[in-house]
Amino acid sequence: MKSILEGFLSTPPLWKNQQFGLQQFVFPDMDLASVDSFELPTNLRLGHQMEYVFKHLISESQEYDVVLSNLLIEEGKARVGELDFILKDLKTKKYLHVELAYKFYIINPEISEPIYRLMGPNKRDMFHTKLDKLKEKQLPLLHHHSLIPYWEAHDINPVEIEQQCCFKAQLFEPFYGQTSIRPLNSDCISGKWIRFDDFNSKDFKEARYYIPRKLEWVLTPHSNVIWMNHFETLMEVNLRMVKENAPMLWMKRPSGEIEKLFVVWW
Repeated sequence: MKSILEGFLSTPPLWKNQQFGLQQFVFPDMDLASVDSFELPTNLRLGHQMEYVFKHLISESQEYDVVLSNLLIEEGKARVGELDFILKDLKTKKYLHVELAYKFYIINPEISEPIYRLMGPNKRDMFHTKLDKLKEKQLPLLHHHSLIPYWEAHDINPVEIEQQCCFKAQLFEPFYGQTSIRPLNSDCISGKWIRFDDFNSKDFKEARYYIPRKLEWVLTPHSNVIWMNHFETLMEVNLRMVKENAPMLWMKRPSGEIEKLFVVWW
């Protein structure tokens, strides 16, 4: 499980400092050799698994305590939402409300504005809608009236809690060409994306491929997997295209270089 922790830590923030009125959380420097291993639940979506990873790493750090996590907010029998993390800075004694996001976005060069260019590989997850949700729904929940008992129990004044986002992302640019994503962090570019018809071409026939499980998307690609040839991969990818499901591939070139590649169905 150390490889998942390393993958999470090495994924850059989507922006640095403050952008869009949101302050980026700066993850503390950590030596993974001194971090205890842990069991990651396998029956959860990747986003929830990353919450477990974040909580474990922060708990192992020397800079923060996790005061509250996944704090459900309800009105009667209706769930309004939840707060991801309330942290205590052990040096300043201040409290932070941190909302976590770990995303995989392709960069669509056909759209002019950078924040609208980022979308999930299946076009169902848009960065700009996530941004709006963070600002208009998730962060304001800190001041929901139902949380008063929690603040009283922990002797916390919610007005003094600073709000930040830990927004990590892997971005994928078009295979043929590059795009600008300023003011976003270009260090997040982790690979390429291509349409299925282009993948079914001679440019890709000489490479070998591996289709990682969703949790493995977080990892840096390595060679210790069972590789398939282009034809075998094409058959597997085609099955996913029918279901409108864009898979990630690890592509190993004849030179031995390995890179990440999304094949999209649309």
